[in-house]
Amino acid sequence: MTQPADSRSNFCYRHPDRQSFVLCQRCGRTICPECQTPAAVGVICPECMAQQRATAPKTKPAILTRMTGRGRPVVTYALIGICVLVFILQSIPGIGGSVTEAIQYAGLYSYPPGTTAVGFEPWRMLTAVFAHASFIHIALNMYTLWIFGMLLEPLLGRARYLALFLISGFAGSLGVLLIANPGQPVVGASGAIFGMFGAFFVIQRRLGGDATQLLVLIAINLVIGFIPGFGIAWQAHVGGLIGGAIVGLIFVETRKISRQRWQLPLLVVFCVLLVLLSLVHFV
Repeated sequence: MTQPADSRSNFCYRHPDRQSFVLCQRCGRTICPECQTPAAVGVICPECMAQQRATAPKTKPAILTRMTGRGRPVVTYALIGICVLVFILQSIPGIGGSVTEAIQYAGLYSYPPGTTAVGFEPWRMLTAVFAHASFIHIALNMYTLWIFGMLLEPLLGRARYLALFLISGFAGSLGVLLIANPGQPVVGASGAIFGMFGAFFVIQRRLGGDATQLLVLIAINLVIGFIPGFGIAWQAHVGGLIGGAIVGLIFVETRKISRQRWQLPLLVVFCVLLVLLSLVHFV
């Protein structure tokens, strides 16, 4: 049976079995990580690269510098490495507690200056994403980050993937600010990871993929967060899930070259909205 044209467009034109979210900046065709060559802006496919080389001025031989590990989820590896390093620092006797206290987040840190005893430190909404409360906590989060990073980073591209992680992490902290006890500190990458869940679900549905199993996984993890005694900040899960879903929607709706000029402005507008919501206690 022949696939619809819009379905085929979501797969690499040279490797029809590989789904991708990245387009060649010259011809607009979908290309997988193996077929991507970094350009001044974005990436280009092998055919466009060959054409570019053929038409380049014949002066000195060109020295082509390839990115180390191109196509590998290096952003995912870097995020995992940062979280592990921070957890090691948190575990050092004598200073570990101070490290955790310096980067954890609670709603009180987003209250207006002078209204609380802890001070106004809104940057903790991001720093808390890289800290964890226990070995089990970081092990589960890093395993999930690795699994979904292997899927999403090649699909979105490194810059979009990193933006998704950070925006979702901030949205998770925003959920803590708006819903949770303002004096209860939280740590963990769960909000950012739930944002990856939300983005992947939206992208799968919009591109015609089967997202049933992912929906079940999201539901199970959300329910676990509401079980008393587990000490899970479900507010971060909800905030991250919503934030990631919106970012995923922006990515998929601006995928076409004719719409890509709207991608960055829409992300900026969404980030500004999140920041404004984080300042709700100033009103």
